Amino acid sequence: MPKIGDVAAMLLPLGGYGACQVSEVDTDGWVTVCVLDWCSDAMPTLDDLSSAGPLLLDHHGWSAKPDALRIDGADAPPPDFVWLGQLPIHPDVPREVDSLGGWGGLPLRIAYQRRWDLQVPAEAKAAYKNSVRGPVVVDLGDAPQTMDATTSELELPAHLAEVRWSGLDALPCLTALRWSGADRGLSEAVADRPMIQSLIWESPPAVVDLSTTHLTELVIRGTGLRHLRLPPGLMGLRLTAEPPEVVEAAEEGRWIQLTMISPAPVPSGLRGIRDLDLRVKDDLSMAALGALTDLESLQIWWSRPYGRLLDAADPGRSQRLHTLRLTDAYGVDASSLPLPAPSLRRLELAGIRRSQVKPIKARYKDSPVCVTIRGAKSDTWLAANVDNPLRDWADDDVRAGAAACKAYASALRAIERLPAGDPATTAGARPILQGLVETLNAIDGRYEIIDTIRREEAADAFFELARRAGVPDSETAGWFDEWRDF
Repeated sequence: MPKIGDVAAMLLPLGGYGACQVSEVDTDGWVTVCVLDWCSDAMPTLDDLSSAGPLLLDHHGWSAKPDALRIDGADAPPPDFVWLGQLPIHPDVPREVDSLGGWGGLPLRIAYQRRWDLQVPAEAKAAYKNSVRGPVVVDLGDAPQTMDATTSELELPAHLAEVRWSGLDALPCLTALRWSGADRGLSEAVADRPMIQSLIWESPPAVVDLSTTHLTELVIRGTGLRHLRLPPGLMGLRLTAEPPEVVEAAEEGRWIQLTMISPAPVPSGLRGIRDLDLRVKDDLSMAALGALTDLESLQIWWSRPYGRLLDAADPGRSQRLHTLRLTDAYGVDASSLPLPAPSLRRLELAGIRRSQVKPIKARYKDSPVCVTIRGAKSDTWLAANVDNPLRDWADDDVRAGAAACKAYASALRAIERLPAGDPATTAGARPILQGLVETLNAIDGRYEIIDTIRREEAADAFFELARRAGVPDSETAGWFDEWRDF
């Protein structure tokens, strides 16, 4: 565990270096870490940082607050942090803070502050800061709508015959958009509004050019996209279907965290990525990732039981990989995991067969690899629950997880009893789906278990049940949000 006064240099998401310092370690093992007011192209030295105070966050809703977090001491710093030594604590660096977080988010906090400082025009910042909650009329080309002036997220209706993009100017706090279909001026509108940093685009056209926008996060849903041009400041890209054939990105995507579905190949224009998040249904061969020679962090999520990891033990694979995270890895055994050498420093497994815990720990004994295992489950438990999409809730609370699994299994049986191909099936599915959501509401009310990740898992389970009943997403889209309390 780092000690008070320890200083680390951090590689930033878009290049360059920042720094942080440990300012307190309490008796419960929590660590207070402050981001320092520093950014440089080259890695700083201790002398460079000797007079650095705390970074003051003032982007968006922040008000010049020192950027510091309490971090669980059991959470090890990322392997790519470079510990430079110790310095006296600057008088402005806070020793006690209320905000909780993790080490991995510290570099992002610097990146978002720098984006605000360097890319957002002064008038846009002032409009954001001066906005006050209250009704405002927004005219997007259809019937004018009354919205809250501080609206930050907006889904634009696809049925508009002509979009009046100037209507967005009535929403100075707008940072995230959701759009579907052809461009129709979307790219230009986003490029003209640097405050917009997040975009979800469903059913895009064959060619999408976002290279002049200021986006940091992009989600592409649906097929048909063939050529994608990305902005230089993009830090997160999620592809939920077959990836485009051609991607144009700065430094072949070196600064992008890419999320995609395997076994689709990583597009050639993203071969420089260092951070990859794969959603996998069956076996995954590490040989398929051989072209990603700069890969440093890999996360794999299995959506189906007992998918295996192949070729990972080959010592020639992933020479720069320092972090490997596996989720629902019930088909993975110790012998299929990477060897401790040459670069691996962190292995995290969430969801593993209990019989593999000891062999995995033995494989990395006396090595520099930090192994974290949670959610180990017996073969008996897996036989009963492995196909249940809410199975991992038991990792947070055994009783809540058992109740959630039971609720889903009951709903599934009810859906399967509905007559296939009968028009009445849609009507019959509605009360079943509503009953599931109401049960989950009650579970969360009692156990307070549903966070962002669990909410997404509940939504996935809900929509999958609806599809089994033949109810289209377009019909169920509003049901989930209407019924849920979490």
